[in-house]
Amino acid sequence: MSGQTVSMKEPVCLIENDSDGKLRVVRCALDILDKIDQHVVVVSVVGLYRTGKSYLMNKLAGERKGFALGATIQSKTKGIWMWCVPHPEKRDHTLVLLDTEGLGDVEKGDEKNDNWIFSLAVLLSSTLVYNSLGTIDNNALEKLHYVTELTEHIKVKSNQRDGEESSEYLRYFPSFVWTVRDFTLTLEVDGRPITANEFNLPKCHDQAYNLPRSCLRNYFSPRWCFVFERPASGDKMRRMEELTDADLEPAFVEQAKEFCDHVFMEAKTKTLKQGLKVTGRREYYKVLKEYLERKASIGQAILSSDQSLTEAEQRAEGEITDTMKMHSMTWQQHSNDHQMEAYLSLSLIFISLSLSHTHILCLPFSAVEQAKREASERENRAMEEQLVVQERLRVDQQRTYEENVNQLMERMARDSRNAVAEHDRVLQARLKVGIKKKHKH
Repeated sequence: MSGQTVSMKEPVCLIENDSDGKLRVVRCALDILDKIDQHVVVVSVVGLYRTGKSYLMNKLAGERKGFALGATIQSKTKGIWMWCVPHPEKRDHTLVLLDTEGLGDVEKGDEKNDNWIFSLAVLLSSTLVYNSLGTIDNNALEKLHYVTELTEHIKVKSNQRDGEESSEYLRYFPSFVWTVRDFTLTLEVDGRPITANEFNLPKCHDQAYNLPRSCLRNYFSPRWCFVFERPASGDKMRRMEELTDADLEPAFVEQAKEFCDHVFMEAKTKTLKQGLKVTGRREYYKVLKEYLERKASIGQAILSSDQSLTEAEQRAEGEITDTMKMHSMTWQQHSNDHQMEAYLSLSLIFISLSLSHTHILCLPFSAVEQAKREASERENRAMEEQLVVQERLRVDQQRTYEENVNQLMERMARDSRNAVAEHDRVLQARLKVGIKKKHKH
């Protein structure tokens, strides 16, 4: 689709993180999104504070300056900041970059708030970049405990059985890119060179480490990994905004280019349930205005099922209301009219990125039949989407099986080598004893 886009000169705050820990949508950012009627590719970056997240976002925007870089140990980014630029590779698409507040900031000391920022980044993105330092080991997995809290903050409303819940999350969650900064290890296994994407998550018998690993496998697909060497010496690191590629280590420049090329080519258009593609333009402004005026806290997000859509259609047939909720936007009102606990559906989360103009509209009664036809088309797309999810799960299960088989074969080979070595040692010992006895006689 062709349409209007924007090219922002600098980022703006999209989600404000107040001093009391409340997360609020910023109106001026939504005014910018309202000007975009193209499909959007949404890339967000999360990770511990002071790990260089903002620099990666600036690279994706094609600029040295933009998202704030800090040269001290203090976290620079607060809340979630947004930068919209024309997509460099996909025609008629806008690239929406989201830079999030660093997690684990000791000055803030609010883990619950960190969990919400991580959860929002997941819901708002089509590609989630997790940035860390050093290597992917058990310590890195321990710091990624936020992924284990996702199901506490994001609930799936569906008819699926509990055992199928993870496949439902796969339908909503973004692809996952792990970027490892200041990587110093050699990428090889048993002397064989490997790519960063073959750099598997470590296995451990400790549940504290295996749970994040399991969540990554169950909730995010596909998953990618990129490693970066240290970009420059200590003095230069404090002036990163001023440096050109010529001032940086050549290996880092090449690694950053590979990362950006991957995001430009592989990051998908943001979609809602049943493959509905998201644009920047808002059509649910009245609800959003009420949300902003009441200044409700962002609450538990609920991803709604197909059944909710059917119920919305039935309501429209029986009663013409001001707003037909085509994608099940759920609010729970407290007795106090001045305080609303917002249980945000996936659609409501995308008030920030808004919805395509055909999905949440005030429909006249004559449009109900058309809505039915569109619902049928969405159902067909949902079936196709489910097949894709099942294939992803099958590939993951096959990969896990192959890893287990490879480990077993390696252990058997190692045990065999040890047995041969032990046999040789015993044989040599016996030969020595025999030779000594022969000499005595």
